[in-house]
Amino acid sequence: MRVTSFKTSFKRIALALPLGLALALPRPAVAETLADALVGAYEHSGLLDQNRALLRAADEDVAAAKAALRPVLRWAGGLTQSFGTSRSSGLQPAQTVDDLSASISLIGEMLLYDFGSSEYRIEAAKEAVLATRQTLLNLEQQVLLRAVTAYMGVIEASETVALRNNNLRLLTQELRAARDRFEVGEVTRTDVALAEAQLANARSGLAGAEGILLRAVEEYRNAVGHKPGKLSTPPSPPNVGGNLTAAKGLAVRQHPSIIAAQHQVAGADLLVLASEAAMSPRVTLRGQYGLNETFNADRYTRSGSVGVDVGQTIYQGGALSSAVRRAMAQRDAQRSNLHVVRMGVEQQVGNAYAALSAARAQLEASDRQIRAARIAFSGVREEATLGARTTLDVLDAEQALLNAEVTRVAARADLYVAAYSVLAATGQLTARDLRLPVQIYDASAYYNLVKDGPAVHSKQGKALDRVLRALQKD
Repeated sequence: MRVTSFKTSFKRIALALPLGLALALPRPAVAETLADALVGAYEHSGLLDQNRALLRAADEDVAAAKAALRPVLRWAGGLTQSFGTSRSSGLQPAQTVDDLSASISLIGEMLLYDFGSSEYRIEAAKEAVLATRQTLLNLEQQVLLRAVTAYMGVIEASETVALRNNNLRLLTQELRAARDRFEVGEVTRTDVALAEAQLANARSGLAGAEGILLRAVEEYRNAVGHKPGKLSTPPSPPNVGGNLTAAKGLAVRQHPSIIAAQHQVAGADLLVLASEAAMSPRVTLRGQYGLNETFNADRYTRSGSVGVDVGQTIYQGGALSSAVRRAMAQRDAQRSNLHVVRMGVEQQVGNAYAALSAARAQLEASDRQIRAARIAFSGVREEATLGARTTLDVLDAEQALLNAEVTRVAARADLYVAAYSVLAATGQLTARDLRLPVQIYDASAYYNLVKDGPAVHSKQGKALDRVLRALQKD
């Protein structure tokens, strides 16, 4: 028993010691990944917050449209002081009138039938909500693509600065060597001047690269929500396939911009029907109950009424027919917009694939160029020590190697951005599609709370108040 207890205690101590040391020792800085940047962009984007609020406003339009088919209750009250004199005949003395009366009434109205005008407007409001949801998804894609571009921009700028720093060190060595060889008469003053000029040019290029890095850092802070720390090179870019026709077909079916335009067309069609139905009669149920009390006399009145009203606007200066024509023109505009959006999305897919293909080819070519430039630089440098090459040849070879390395860095960044641009162009660059570890915004949660127009003091109304308070805190 003692041996077993000792072994158990030893195991616990052995497990606890590493954990305690891990908590006590300072942790090394963990490099930020591309996924971290995407999460930051999704959770801290003011653009997404703004358009989520616009979506909630569109949700409220549905509740407002539904209210047209529900009873309207209102009350009215008044206090009246009557004074003066009155006489019913010339033989009777005048009577003084001095009455104080109060009245209160409850009025109720309800639309019974309007030939579907209100129903059409409700459905049109629902289509507007669906279109706004898709617009929000498209903006989410833009936010995430901007984060990818900013992430790769910082990596590209950082690596370019590192390359130019290394180039500056090499050129400093070349200048030192040129001056030493000039002292012993192996080269002329011209060679030294060439090395000095190349070094000055390298310093200028480094200053420009550092400026680009500073701008890339600011873009990253704006896109992601914080300044970049140490960024890790992302793994291989997403596999987007190579079938352009299939990609365009996928984009036409599921891109948020196209789906939003389709809902806008459907909503415009419904508004045409609603405008036409508005020219028809309306049937309304009306009810009223009131109390009138005179305080200084024993008089009161309690009365009520219920009725059905039927009415139709026959002429309103052409306003109704103008509303129909306006709705038709907006419908035609939305149909044309759908065509424009579809063509634009297909073009985006084609542009993204073209950029991806160009980046791949440029990356492969720059790899071959770097290998050749390194061999050439080593050879030229060795030949220069033997007097077979000039200082200018060495400087040119060094510049060619630098250009190839900078081109490769830019091509790799372009490759990642182009791959993610393909995802965005086909409608697949969302937090859900990328499986980001974030709380996905539920676009239907608020709609389900407000679609039926809950009363302020109802159970749904109180739940809605809690949601609104949470949104204000965020």
